[in-house]
Amino acid sequence: MLRLYSSLTKFSIVIFLLLAGLAGYLMSFSFESKFDWLHLLSFIGGLYFLSSGSLTLNQVQEWRKDFRMLRTKSRPIPSGKIKPTTAGLFAFSYLLVGTHLLFGVSQLSGILGLMTIFLYNGLYVYWWKPKWIFAAIPGALAGALPVTIGYAANSSQIFSVNSIYLFLLLFFWQAPHFWILAIKFCQDYEQGGFPVLPSILGIKKTIYHIGIWILLYLGTALVSPLFTQVSWFFLVLLIPLSLKVLHDFRLFLKSNGTQRMRSFYLWLIFSLLIFLYTPVLNQWFF
Repeated sequence: MLRLYSSLTKFSIVIFLLLAGLAGYLMSFSFESKFDWLHLLSFIGGLYFLSSGSLTLNQVQEWRKDFRMLRTKSRPIPSGKIKPTTAGLFAFSYLLVGTHLLFGVSQLSGILGLMTIFLYNGLYVYWWKPKWIFAAIPGALAGALPVTIGYAANSSQIFSVNSIYLFLLLFFWQAPHFWILAIKFCQDYEQGGFPVLPSILGIKKTIYHIGIWILLYLGTALVSPLFTQVSWFFLVLLIPLSLKVLHDFRLFLKSNGTQRMRSFYLWLIFSLLIFLYTPVLNQWFF
């Protein structure tokens, strides 16, 4: 039952979104204010229910296409373990609880939560993803908003340099992250009817686009001293991590996507967490 629940809500992705949101929350916290554990737990709960509900709703929306793909046909709905109606009711109940909690944290967090649902379960699922090979780019707007939802929990200044820096990191990171998976599961996406970059433009051009967005992602991290107050500790981690990501990308490029895929993918995830949390640690402890 626990495995079924985890699969339906895409628990591993939810945990990642919670970590991103928590980075925004901690970054915007004012040390002049008293720390409120209930406020933090309400935010975590709100983002958890919102993310879980949104990802479950996505499976309800796409279960017929999931059934045609080898990678996803064993998911709870296409495999027949859960009925679409049941999963839909579950998703909407989670979305209601999540938005209610986020509005309790701050009105702006609640509004951004609703905007995330609209972008992801609305525009991305019904318009961008099934019709556009570059859907990962506008889709990254929804994927990057959790960190801004966290920032808005403590501050209305979501267009401050700190908030923009965190958002841009997540935004630039997501397209290459998705396109690596699109290369690996290219045939699956074709069977599901999704026009992904590798199947339309080919692997070589897809890797070219990955490279562009990797440079934007790492470039944002490298100019972070212009956005945030960072110590030498951040720079010690920033430079070698950036070089490692570039090194794995170079090998991935030379092999035309046949080598270092897993290493490149994992280091991309690891680097993002470091880039998000080192400024937070710097603000709290240095």
